[in-house]
Amino acid sequence: MAEQPDRGHRMREVFQTQLQEVQVRLVEMAEDTVRIMEKATKAFTESNVQLADEAIAIADQTGNKALALDELVIRILAKQSPVARDLRILVSALRISASLERMGALSGHIAAIARYRFPGSAIPAALHSTFVEMGSLDVELGRKCVQLLRNTDVDFAREIQAEDARVDELHRHVFDVVLSDDWNENAMFTVDVTLASRYHERFADHVVDISAKVSYLTTGEWNEQE
Repeated sequence: MAEQPDRGHRMREVFQTQLQEVQVRLVEMAEDTVRIMEKATKAFTESNVQLADEAIAIADQTGNKALALDELVIRILAKQSPVARDLRILVSALRISASLERMGALSGHIAAIARYRFPGSAIPAALHSTFVEMGSLDVELGRKCVQLLRNTDVDFAREIQAEDARVDELHRHVFDVVLSDDWNENAMFTVDVTLASRYHERFADHVVDISAKVSYLTTGEWNEQE
């Protein structure tokens, strides 16, 4: 009879180790998205084909990492049958993994635009500073996402949820410029900046989505407004 508590204790230790592995992998994926965006935004604003290729190469690996993480989570769910907060953690991990995979892909798309337009620029002079700022904000948001996933603090999560406002503002500014009567650039520039602006904006949106998921796994309360 004395063996049952010991066995239960060992199983709990294994489970906690598995949860830690999930967190480590999420942080690693988040760090990758920052690296991709750093390289992609510099490639896009500086017409740097080497950085574009590096960003695309890292982005190509993101999907495989997300798949491996999802398989790990599913194995844990099947073997451990978690409940309450442990179940919320694993469900949230699946959703966060999907957001991180998308963030890597979006950054890769920005790098791909720079790659296609090299040696020319994908940005007209009128919008260069806008994209420099937008890229810088996305990188900073990505770093905060890494910090949040390392230390799941609900107050920090809620703080992040308000920090994509400036990216949204810049995104609207790009459309205002493109749709203005003063816009005389060719169709290539119009398509490139419109798509790139959307990719930057969606990257920031996914960081906000992740912060809402962290709030959920911490409190158990889901707020759609977050």
